Amino acid sequence: MMQRRAFVGMGIAAPSAGFQRAVAQKRDRLNLLFVMTDQQRGDCLGADGNAAIRTPNLDRLAKEGTRFLHAYSSTPTCTPARCGLLTGLSPWNHGMLGYGEIPRRFEYEKPRALREAGYATATIGKNHFAPWRNSHGYEQMFLDEHAAGGMVHDKVAMERRAAEERTDYEAWFYSQEPHLNPHATGLGWNDYAARPFALHERLHPTTWMGDTAVRYLESYRDARPFYLKVSFIRPHSPYDPPQRIWDQYRDVAMPEAQIGAWASKFAAPSSDRPDIWHGKLDAKTIANTRRGYYACITHVDEQIGRIVETLEKQKKLDETLIVFTSDHGDMTGDHNLWRKSYAYEASTRVPMIVRLPGAKGGQVMDQPVELRDVFPTLLDGAGLSPSRKLDGDSMLKLVRDKGASWRPFIDLEHNVCYSPVNNWSALTDGRMKYIFHALDGQEQLFDLSKDPHELKDLAGETEASLALTLWRQRMVSHLSERGTPFVVNGKLGLRPKGVAASPNLPGKTLAG
Repeated sequence: MMQRRAFVGMGIAAPSAGFQRAVAQKRDRLNLLFVMTDQQRGDCLGADGNAAIRTPNLDRLAKEGTRFLHAYSSTPTCTPARCGLLTGLSPWNHGMLGYGEIPRRFEYEKPRALREAGYATATIGKNHFAPWRNSHGYEQMFLDEHAAGGMVHDKVAMERRAAEERTDYEAWFYSQEPHLNPHATGLGWNDYAARPFALHERLHPTTWMGDTAVRYLESYRDARPFYLKVSFIRPHSPYDPPQRIWDQYRDVAMPEAQIGAWASKFAAPSSDRPDIWHGKLDAKTIANTRRGYYACITHVDEQIGRIVETLEKQKKLDETLIVFTSDHGDMTGDHNLWRKSYAYEASTRVPMIVRLPGAKGGQVMDQPVELRDVFPTLLDGAGLSPSRKLDGDSMLKLVRDKGASWRPFIDLEHNVCYSPVNNWSALTDGRMKYIFHALDGQEQLFDLSKDPHELKDLAGETEASLALTLWRQRMVSHLSERGTPFVVNGKLGLRPKGVAASPNLPGKTLAG
């Protein structure tokens, strides 16, 4: 394995020519490739034991690297999850307790820190920054933002979309096909319906992202090591894979939706629109959703394979730390729920793979890791230590020595989303999960080691009373620093109106 070396930050300006020459003489620093998907469940990997899905390239990274069995997104919607990636902080400390706009700048941010340390920084795909081209330290941005894609079902979103500039994907699309509509498939970005992409697959945004990443790597001539983030929008809806990949799943039996008895309250559809957040649909519809969802993942997997192949051809694969994850999962009908923002595994558990050159391959770690751990992991791969205290920690500690002092459990939460009933705090170690519902104080307890689909709620079972008390007290301890309304007189407090942001959120007030 390459020698690791620490470097001093240089401010936010681009590194000088002299510094670039110095870096060229010290190429012992690893390149950094961070690849992420949007809304990919943790169980949607062949390497995770899913026999229906086809992810040969991600399975290869897992075989050559380390896969984290209990990886989570603490606040499982797009923007707060991405704040954890950007800052290395917990929800309370970066400030976003639910969905809203990412602040324009945090004091310490991943791309800015790596740029100041001498890395060339570039991002391809979705960031969900506000505004889109607020760089947060990226020198180059090749953007496609989900807000630009698909159909929308409300006037406010349409007006906002009209006010935004075109993404780089859209500009490229219209340069290729000025008389076509990139969203011709006609699916909304939260719809449960799925069907093949209406246009040639070379025009698909997933293909564009793969093409752009390959061109970036093939043309890279900078003396500095690179930090490249490739952030795919899929498998987030619209579930619109190319026809070729849709056909690969035509005769594949999709896993059935897992529905606990406790989830009967979500059986009635939340609306008559195609973007419901709850509702029991028929088995055929759920299978069709999952067919499109799985095919979108396979399409992304193909692009990741092309990126890895490019690194191999350039003989840079073993000079590059690769981290792969997703911002959150997707219920796809489990427990009669759709989309994300819930405390359940299909929403909170994400894939996490780290390929460190020279490290033992094929390792599977069961310690709980979270998106906040990505920033310190990349710093560690660059031979750097955080210049400020982070809540996350480097997963390379687990890769190297299994991390005996790793955290025993991880915190999860989400402010009100879709409805006041969806407002919760949770803790899990990957084996047990405790959920506190802040509207009315309802508790849930699941034994994930025996019941990975969370079918049986143990909170009302006599034999689980000690475990329930233990996890409840852990939650009181975790939330106690926040005070009222989270903890009142030493007990968990109700939050019927929600708390959208902590006092640590820089210069923003979130709705909800």
